[in-house]
Amino acid sequence: MSARNPGMPLDLEWVSKVRVNTQAVLKRAQQIQGRNKNKKQWQAAWLLRAVTCIDLTTLAGDDTPGNVHRLCMKATQPVRYDLLKSMDMQDKGVTTAAVCVYPSRVADAVKSLKAANSSLPVASVATGFPAGQTSLKTRLEEVRMAVEDGAMEIDIVINRTLALTGQWEAMYEEVCQFREACGEAHMKSILAIGELGTYTNVYKASLVAMMAGSDFIKTSTGKESVNATYPVAIVMVRAIRDYFLKTGHKVGFKPAGGIRTAKESLVWLTLMKEELGDEWLSPRLFRLGASSLLADIERQVHTHTFQHTSHN
Repeated sequence: MSARNPGMPLDLEWVSKVRVNTQAVLKRAQQIQGRNKNKKQWQAAWLLRAVTCIDLTTLAGDDTPGNVHRLCMKATQPVRYDLLKSMDMQDKGVTTAAVCVYPSRVADAVKSLKAANSSLPVASVATGFPAGQTSLKTRLEEVRMAVEDGAMEIDIVINRTLALTGQWEAMYEEVCQFREACGEAHMKSILAIGELGTYTNVYKASLVAMMAGSDFIKTSTGKESVNATYPVAIVMVRAIRDYFLKTGHKVGFKPAGGIRTAKESLVWLTLMKEELGDEWLSPRLFRLGASSLLADIERQVHTHTFQHTSHN
């Protein structure tokens, strides 16, 4: 993953000056969706790239050690061997980027991956996910416990109330405390964009989360009514770009919630490439939060690979 984001002192002047031009954002999002640059022969390679950026996730109330184990096995071998072989990718170590679970399932995931001799990181949602409405003490304790159990990445949720009421100092201080509780683990901050009201708020929350030391900013918990949308992504990745230009530090981006088709994953890769450049097209700086996306990608890889070989 990327070098840790050291964060910076809260720059309220910068935050207060933010104004997002909604029309320009919507227009840009439409342009990106209209692109289909990936020529057929590159499509399978792009889809494999998407696979390596997936945080394979299970966040269900009925999670058991058994289904967490199955998820871990899928993450270590996400694409069928015969498909990889047909693309000459069978010994390239294609895995997903991480496995993402609730804090109480971290130990199960760590154990399964260790038994499989895999160095895949376990990510855990924490801080009162998804609503973030428990006491600060409880939220911090949850982060520490997940890290103690072996989570190498923590997906925290910001307190939306603070963002909605413009209490940026309070939000910054909370996220700084989460950062500290993460220790050596990387921290992804979930903005829950469906609950932030305006694009300007999304941009401000993105900046404050990065200033407080987030290594990634993430759109959603997947539990809101509105999850990852392209216009919101444009706003967030532009905040990432501005933060990079000002501090020289690269922060990653993770859209999550409702991403189900291979075609959508290609749009996300295109968006990253065009807005932030090739460097952001790796799991170090880009993740897709998804639980059902992999099945569709595998289907599409199969279609492209076997159509392509039969035409040769």
